[in-house]
Order: sequence, then C-alpha cells, then structure tokens
Amino acid sequence: MCGPTFHDIVQHRYAVKKFDGRKIPEEQMQELYDIIRYAPSGLNFQPWKIKVVTDPEVKQRLLDASWNQSQITTCSHLLVFCANENLKGQIEKIAVEMRHAGIGEETVAKYEKLAKDFVVHVAQEQLKVWTQHNVFLALATALYGAASLGIDACPMGGFDPERFARILDLPPSLLPTMLCALGYAADEPPPKVRLPLSEIFI
Repeated sequence: MCGPTFHDIVQHRYAVKKFDGRKIPEEQMQELYDIIRYAPSGLNFQPWKIKVVTDPEVKQRLLDASWNQSQITTCSHLLVFCANENLKGQIEKIAVEMRHAGIGEETVAKYEKLAKDFVVHVAQEQLKVWTQHNVFLALATALYGAASLGIDACPMGGFDPERFARILDLPPSLLPTMLCALGYAADEPPPKVRLPLSEIFI
C-alpha cells in the first residue's frame, strides 16, 4: 500500500499546540535526523547545529524563556535550531567530506575558494542573517520529514535566544534561531486557512 503523498503531508500537517507526552521511538528519531541532514543550504554550507532536548528538567527551565508555551514541556523532543556562525570551520568540514565522497581535488579547491571568498566579502551582519535564513531550510525539512514519519510537530519562534543559549550552555558561535517541538498531538487540527493562488502568485 502506498503511503501519503507529499501533497497529502503538506495539506494535513499543522502546528501542534499540545502534545500527549508520549516518547518518540529512538529509531524514528534517528531516521528523522538523517532526513534533516539532507536539507538544502546555500553553497552547501549546512550552517546549523541542532541541540536536542529531552530532559524534562531542562525543558522546564526553558519554559519561562519561551513564553510558557506548553509545547516545550509536553513534547517528546525539542529541537533547538541554531545558526552556526563558524562558517570558516564549516568550509573545512565540507571539504573533508567532499574528499571522502571521492570528489576530485580540483573541484574541492574551487569550492573552498568560492566559499572563502563569500565569507570574506559579505558584511558580518549580512552573513549572520544569511546563516539564519539557511536554518529555516533545515526547519522546513524537519517539519515535513516528521510528518512523513507520523510524528507531529510545531515550529516555534517565540522564545528568548539569549536565555536559551545560557540554559543550554551553547558556545558563542551558535545562535538559537528556531525551535521545533516533536511528539504526538493531544489537540485537534483547526481548519486549514490559506490565501487563494491568485493572492500568492503574481
């Protein structure tokens, strides 16, 4: 029997407001992690780190830093998507993986030059914004990947990044940008309201 199409997933996914507290099996989470790993990114930088929070005590500490939204403490896994500002380090890691994949040294060298030139010539603040924009690509991949596995999710931007960074003891190079709470819904999806095509495509 065929599973749901991507169109089905897009239409039926919704932002869960409360989870039932059940734990997602670890093998399913590993499958989801691998899906997220293949998210697209500019220049293939993959400029993100994702902190996985499952400890109830830590989630309780994060609750006040996220406007007391119940998803934080009722979810099974909380993914904290962080923009990784250490882009030079990313270039080195990607180059290593390119070599491991059997990509020729000339191609790797061209990539390294292009990527390093990008980092050098783009203003620091613009780089920060660019990096955070890439995080949204990973988040979207997580949302639809979770739905494809029967996992419910809620993307969340309502939180204090600085407090999250302190509570989770993140290094300065990692900027908490978005959250994704994962689990099994304890609420019902509302009617899906979207603008008509004529209001979107011009």
